[in-house]
Amino acid sequence: MRVVVLVALCATLGGCASVTRGTTETISVASTPSGAEATIAGLEAPMSCTTPCSFVAKRNADISVTIEKPGYETQIIPLQKDIPTAGAAGFAGNLLLGGVIGMGVDAATGAATDHKPNPVIVTLQPRMAAPPVARQQRPPRRGAPAPAPAQPEAGT
Repeated sequence: MRVVVLVALCATLGGCASVTRGTTETISVASTPSGAEATIAGLEAPMSCTTPCSFVAKRNADISVTIEKPGYETQIIPLQKDIPTAGAAGFAGNLLLGGVIGMGVDAATGAATDHKPNPVIVTLQPRMAAPPVARQQRPPRRGAPAPAPAQPEAGT
C-alpha cells in the first residue's frame, strides 16, 4: 500500500515540460545590415545588444524586440508564445501520469511554450529622404509699394 501511495504522489507532483525543457530559452537576434541596436522589452530588466546577439528570456514572458540603426526605419517585432511539439509532449506527459500539479507548474512557468520567431531576423529598410521643400514667394508686406507692372518693350 505504501508503494502505491508513493507512486501516486510522485506522479502527481511531477512537471514534465519544466523538467525536460526548463523555464527559460535563448533567443537570437540578427539584422541586415548588422550592427543595429536591439532593445528587448518584457524581460525582468530591460536590455539592449548590438546585432547579431542573443539573450535569455523566461518562456512565459511577453517580449518585443525593437531594432534601430541610424539611416534605417525602426522595426518592432512582438514575439508570440507557441506550444511546439516538444512542449506539447511534456505537457501531455503530465496528463498521462496524472500530474495535475505538474500541469499547473508548466502552465504558470510557460515551460511548454517557445517564443516565435526565434531567431528574430530583420532586414532593415533605408529611411526615405524627405522631398525638397519648394520655396514660396512671399506676398508683399503691408504698406510696401506694389511691384510695378511689366512694361512692353519698345518697338513691338
